[in-house]
Amino acid sequence: MRRAGRGWTGEPGALCWDCRAGLRTIGDPCCACCGNPLEGRADHAYTCFHCAQTSPAFDKARSAMRFDRVAADLIHQFKYHSALWLREEFVDWLAACLQVHYPDIAVDAVCPVPLYPARERERGFNQAALLASGLARRLRKPFWRSAVSRVRRTETQTHLTARQRLSNVADAFMARAGSRLSGRSVLLIDDVMTTGATTSACARALKNAGCRSVHVVTLARQQ
Repeated sequence: MRRAGRGWTGEPGALCWDCRAGLRTIGDPCCACCGNPLEGRADHAYTCFHCAQTSPAFDKARSAMRFDRVAADLIHQFKYHSALWLREEFVDWLAACLQVHYPDIAVDAVCPVPLYPARERERGFNQAALLASGLARRLRKPFWRSAVSRVRRTETQTHLTARQRLSNVADAFMARAGSRLSGRSVLLIDDVMTTGATTSACARALKNAGCRSVHVVTLARQQ
């Protein structure tokens, strides 16, 4: 796939070697809670300052790639220019992230971070739902699209501070309590994680509805 004009262009299929060479995967060392990568070396498990201060509701979060130029351009094309041929490539990223960071995890279902209904209608799809349904098929697990819903339209998080992000998504999500969620372990999927405010708010709603645990996997981590 080659750079041409604005954004990325390419035919459906595997990424070219140039694209793959520009991707940076995330491994250890990273925060034991949110998976934020640490530059340098760590000889023991640690929790980053942000997680220590905010105590995210999810049990653990991990991301496949750093949100660098190549990953950012690919995800932007997927979300805003309907480059849906990237879906299977992205599901590969999520599956590899699971294999590396959650080798022994047992989950009951896979669910996406929801969009507000009006925003999903504007875009035509929820990118997290496309990713979650693909991963659920790969894992042979149920896909619970409506396990959690966004009940309040929120401002885009892109230009907000960490404190503003927490406030912006507070009480923005709701999950219905019931036998389907009670005692279950859920894998929550989104495209990009920054501070974890959105995924934490979703996880809190799921746990308030009875979920036993919520683990998060995203395509990329933005710092």
